Amino acid sequence: MKKTLAGLGKLNKFIAISLSVLLSIFLVRMESLAHRELSPPECRVKKWDIPVSFTQKQKAPLIERLPVTCCQNDRSCLDEVIYGKIPEKKALISAIARSLQYLETANAEAAYQNYPVAGITRDRVIKSLQRFRELLLKTNSATELHQAIEREFVLYQSVGKDNQGAVLFTAYYEPLYAASRVPTAEYRYPVYRLPPDFNSWTKPHPTREELEGADGLQSAKGKLRGLELFWFRDRLEPYLTQIQGSAKLQLPDGTQTTIGYAGNTAYNYKSIGRELIDDGKLPQEGVTMPIILDYFQKHPQELNIYIPRDRSFVFFQENHGEPAQGSINVPLTAERSIATDKSLMPPGALALIRASIPFVNPTGKMQERIISRYVLDQDTGGAIKGAGRVDYFLGTGKIAGDRAGVTVSNGQLFYLLLKPKN
Repeated sequence: MKKTLAGLGKLNKFIAISLSVLLSIFLVRMESLAHRELSPPECRVKKWDIPVSFTQKQKAPLIERLPVTCCQNDRSCLDEVIYGKIPEKKALISAIARSLQYLETANAEAAYQNYPVAGITRDRVIKSLQRFRELLLKTNSATELHQAIEREFVLYQSVGKDNQGAVLFTAYYEPLYAASRVPTAEYRYPVYRLPPDFNSWTKPHPTREELEGADGLQSAKGKLRGLELFWFRDRLEPYLTQIQGSAKLQLPDGTQTTIGYAGNTAYNYKSIGRELIDDGKLPQEGVTMPIILDYFQKHPQELNIYIPRDRSFVFFQENHGEPAQGSINVPLTAERSIATDKSLMPPGALALIRASIPFVNPTGKMQERIISRYVLDQDTGGAIKGAGRVDYFLGTGKIAGDRAGVTVSNGQLFYLLLKPKN
């Protein structure tokens, strides 16, 4: 579910907008893992790159290779958290079940009919998920699981943005905002239902500014009149909700509900973070979501200048507390769901990601760690295009948002498929 502001991440279904982009959107600087060394020397990140000989005639988005062998003193290739906490294993098993549920649908059958990588079929993806789940249940350590994968699976590595496997990772999350079902002096800025006559709207569609005005308060004058779904206190919050594709809402009576993507106008997303950089308001490097949010806190009047520059517009529906869903219409799982370009990557498939991800340490500070995680490819986003982009779903709420806002690094993406039977 998501879109993207300058490289960050999220929009949810149609553009295949997924719950993933808000942050992928604002991020600009792309730190490279290629320069982070692990110990000992033979365990440096280069071992994860695609060999040059593999890419000389490569045109497909994925290249088949054997699993990367873990170095003795480099355990970052192991997904050790699965065996550290029971909830982690349960979460992964639940995410697998949701992918298997999707893979039995007619949508999945259609998606795999013309899949561009030879050898990757819906049946093989299903069998691979089922076998991985069996291994997950019967193994007792990350090392044991990795050894089983080396015996039974092959990896299909994304060629990335450079044909050497470098993939830009950003992250997205489900925000939690205060909102009201009715407008008040405090709650003034709405999000909207999908217009019942939307399919008959002529193209080009009205722009964001034409629909809601530069200040976000003029909907009563046009096509959005009477379609208000919830009202927010802050001008930026409904816009960020459109970027993320979903949100959890805290209502004045103490109850909570959720909203999710219902449709969007036919415009590509334009990053307001990039616009600020191009206008010289922010530096060319080092821009993250917190920096962008801080800028608008100091210059709130400029929201009416920059938000209208993004002509795209997203509509919502109330989901009554249901979890955020990805573009394949299954709930997303925190730390176990990713968004990719679904015109290239296999929907619902099991993947292994390796990237530098920020975590909150015991002192409350953000600390990056290079990690490997088994994930399910269950989402996409308007800004997640090409073989060199992944948006990582980090969950709901402030901590997830803080982490997502500073997630930007180069890593690698692999899909796990059972070795073909001879």
